[in-house]
Amino acid sequence: MADLTDPAAKRAPSFWSPRIADLEPYVPGEQPRIRDLVKLNTNENPYPPSPRAIQAIREAAENGLELYPDPTSLALREAVARRHGLAVEQVFAGNGSDEVLAHAFFAFFQQREPLLMPDISYSFYRVYAQLYGIACEQLPVDEDLRIDVDAMADRAREGCAGVVVANPNAPTGIGLPLARIEELLRACPERVVLVDEAYVDFGAESALSLIPHHANLLVVQTLSKSRSLAGLRVGFACGQAHLNDALVRVKDSFNSYPLDRLASAGAVAALEDEDWFRKTRDDVVDTREGLVLQLEDLGFEVLPSQTNFVFARHPSRDAAELAAALRERSVLVRHFRQPRIAQYLRISIGTRAQCSVLVERLREILLAQ
Repeated sequence: MADLTDPAAKRAPSFWSPRIADLEPYVPGEQPRIRDLVKLNTNENPYPPSPRAIQAIREAAENGLELYPDPTSLALREAVARRHGLAVEQVFAGNGSDEVLAHAFFAFFQQREPLLMPDISYSFYRVYAQLYGIACEQLPVDEDLRIDVDAMADRAREGCAGVVVANPNAPTGIGLPLARIEELLRACPERVVLVDEAYVDFGAESALSLIPHHANLLVVQTLSKSRSLAGLRVGFACGQAHLNDALVRVKDSFNSYPLDRLASAGAVAALEDEDWFRKTRDDVVDTREGLVLQLEDLGFEVLPSQTNFVFARHPSRDAAELAAALRERSVLVRHFRQPRIAQYLRISIGTRAQCSVLVERLREILLAQ
């Protein structure tokens, strides 16, 4: 029974569990309805998904929706395994990588020691930890906003619940080479090292090749970014079978059918259309490199990016003011209030036309004052 003398219970509406009032939920990038909007705030792919994926979704919609989907998502797991040279037992599929990450936090990180993560990273990690009552310790990134692997490995050797890193990191866009990931794996061999690879296809090295060599490695990926399926919500985790067994136990204690028939069909087709994937991925990377040069011409300092976004600041202009001025001109970018990165803007890579509009609007703003 809830302790009604607890201060949290007094603050909460009477029907809430006492802990709910103290949660600090994740705030997603806004999805506003603004006419002629140039939307560069949520790292969506600017190009549509594979036509084969669209056709597969149409066919799935016309046949079998009266039946539950496969609770094991076997066809999707087989497609992931084929694509990455894994055994199907090494693949777990879920309702977007965020839900897969949440299951992993519940399955592996509820330990006596704290979970280790960088202080600048995907803010949902702290939300999961708070939701599940997981103590976490945030280790500062270095002066260049790179993950300090040496410090993290040293701390892990002292004992931890595990390690979670995004590679490339978000929102900085900076990736780690595999040798550095292996240092983290060796530093805590009895705890899981979770590598979140949401953006890996845009220029970083995937840790999937390390799975046969490290029993404590879990790699999480998504089809939202490089496969243009953010609207379907499909993610997956890869690791040795004993790790995926734990994820299945959590999934089946929460929702046995996280992936519907449409999502599975579209995801399988998208994974099999390698030509479309490479073309759209390469277009994003080419546009990113051109945008970096244009931003630098405007005086911005841009961090090296291996993602579908750039992280940039202007030495003489406030980032929050720039974001607000862009919004007034129907261009959305993401601004974070976290002190160490409060002067940066995270700019998703759009089409060449969208990025041209961004640059022109920025030029107008910078020249106006």
